[in-house]
Amino acid sequence: MGSKNKLKRFKENELFTNVIQPEREEIVAGFPLKGKWHEHFGNNKPIVVELGCGKGEYTVGLAKQNPDKNYIGIDIKGARFWRGAKTALEEDLKNVAFIRTQIELVDLIFDTEEIAEIWITFPDPQIKYKRTKHRMTNTVFLDKYRKVLSTSGCVHLKTDSEFMHGYTLGLLHGLGLEVRYANHDVYKNEGSPKEVLEIQTFYEQQYLDKGKPITYLQFSFN
Repeated sequence: MGSKNKLKRFKENELFTNVIQPEREEIVAGFPLKGKWHEHFGNNKPIVVELGCGKGEYTVGLAKQNPDKNYIGIDIKGARFWRGAKTALEEDLKNVAFIRTQIELVDLIFDTEEIAEIWITFPDPQIKYKRTKHRMTNTVFLDKYRKVLSTSGCVHLKTDSEFMHGYTLGLLHGLGLEVRYANHDVYKNEGSPKEVLEIQTFYEQQYLDKGKPITYLQFSFN
């Protein structure tokens, strides 16, 4: 993407009513929306968060399928989720919002048990050992998710990386956490939830074109 396009999207994001772009310092000092997201949406519907939302395909796709829930996409790259934010406005989806910030701040953006579900779609698997601290399902991130998820809440992990799938599954078993569902190839094995099959991201389509299997995990902290 050219720099001119990025600048244009950054400027449009500033005007979008469904985009929130706080400074890191503001979040660390005490984010004003923490614990008040239901007030932001104007209802008490469950809140679902997509971490590393990219172009926002899942955030928008899930919002269309489930108008009885509110959806928030989080990514540091605003030029990417610009597409999802624009689509949500064009289609008048009132249950969609996007936040431009770092994912590791999730427990400062949301209050205890404020979230009903978390989606992690096609994260960088960070395969090298020295990159373990950046894996979005390492123990540090899991502790953050546990804080903000409701007691009945769950995490969804959809990825093309067998390494990420296996690493997370092994970690969950080691921690004694509940694995509700696991599938190593969602398009060949039956039983996957419809939202796993019916919504595809830009990157997922590329992986499928290359014949890569798509994996899926759903787990909770019970």
